[in-house]
Amino acid sequence: MITRLTPQDASFFRLESSSNPIHIGALAIVRNADQQPGMDYDRLVDLVESRLALVPRYRRKVREIPFALGRPVWVEDSRFDITYHIRRSALPHPGTDEQLHELVARLASRPLDQTRPLWEMYLIEGLTGGRSAIFTKTHSALVDGDSALEIGHVILDASEAPRGLADDAWVAPREPRDTELLIGALTHLVAQPREALEVARDASADAFAMVAAAGKAVDSVISAVRAVTTGAPDSPLNTKTSRNRRFDVVRSDLEDYRTIRKRFDCSINDAILAVVTGALRNWLLSRGEALTESSTVRAVVPMSVYLEGGDELKPASEVSSFLIDLPVGEPNPVMRLSHIAHATEANGKHRRGVRARTLVHMAGFAPASLHAMSVRAASTFAEHTFNLVITNAPGPQTPMFIGGARMLEMYPVSPLLRNQASSIGITSYDGHVFYGLNADRDAMADIGVLAAAVHESMEEMLGACV
Repeated sequence: MITRLTPQDASFFRLESSSNPIHIGALAIVRNADQQPGMDYDRLVDLVESRLALVPRYRRKVREIPFALGRPVWVEDSRFDITYHIRRSALPHPGTDEQLHELVARLASRPLDQTRPLWEMYLIEGLTGGRSAIFTKTHSALVDGDSALEIGHVILDASEAPRGLADDAWVAPREPRDTELLIGALTHLVAQPREALEVARDASADAFAMVAAAGKAVDSVISAVRAVTTGAPDSPLNTKTSRNRRFDVVRSDLEDYRTIRKRFDCSINDAILAVVTGALRNWLLSRGEALTESSTVRAVVPMSVYLEGGDELKPASEVSSFLIDLPVGEPNPVMRLSHIAHATEANGKHRRGVRARTLVHMAGFAPASLHAMSVRAASTFAEHTFNLVITNAPGPQTPMFIGGARMLEMYPVSPLLRNQASSIGITSYDGHVFYGLNADRDAMADIGVLAAAVHESMEEMLGACV
């Protein structure tokens, strides 16, 4: 099966560089103790192989059209080898979380092999406490949340017994020759004359296609970009990045955010953004940055997807994007929250949603696909208009399992966009809120300070609740 990449998919594929790999990552911690059988490499391979029919694009690779006469296409990989994509690693004794985070940073730094399907998965063994980790990398061109989901969305189950699926009868086909791709592209251009203009435009200015030809999802964001009349504030978060990364995490309790919500009559999203704002303030002060009461950090918040009914959180059927100025100069945590609540309410009246019907109605762990969609949305903003990307997606509040092993924690690993020193991915799951902090290794050697500042900011907010 041959399908043409959408304009946005093609832009992601072409604009990736060695210093800016554009893959979305996810780090799951699972418990092997007392599991019969526990998670091991063969079991993981069998599980993923049984679920590939749900994400068929994971068997497809990208092929360029000869002479660039059209967007690249997805083709079935005739030499698909699942053991190439699923790899095994082990931490040196004693297998600490710090060692795991260092390994994830190194794996996240490496671009994916563009001659094969654009994903990798690592089983990382040797963690203390009878735990293992599963780290997944998926190119942002691959996941759109509707016709294509992230692999982590489909390998999880709500019980220890994996759900049954119909047999997958996939057989590796013959790949099309370059001449066949060329003839197909020329035929398509004859049938779609407007795309001939796109081909000429891409040949002269790839960057133009990133904004002008990204489809309806991008159109809904462009109006928000045009509303921004000034660039983002100067910030150490905006700098030239290297190809190497650092990674740190924060684990917090969802009940603390509910306490803030009830005390100040705000949303869970607002409470999370207020905690992030306080953390950024403390981090900037630790660097000796001069802050005034009007100082802000402008963030792209690609989604507002918590639907609250009682104590339940679930993903919405629409996802949306907006820019928000986080008041890092405000010393009062309650005032910070108030500013954020008013800003998100105002944005809610104007932003447009992007449908994600397939994502919402399919069983599994939705945040993996939601974060991938968040990155796609954030990348459509001009780089000078924001300082930081914060992706925030809810997960189920009941335990999930991978091949019978209970998932304990789940951390997003969002990519760094051009000249962005850090990204923050946030996911709620099973009574906790997990932060994945991805950062440039040179520009943010103090990412651990930001992680610690999240806890400090939470203490500030909870203190204000008394």
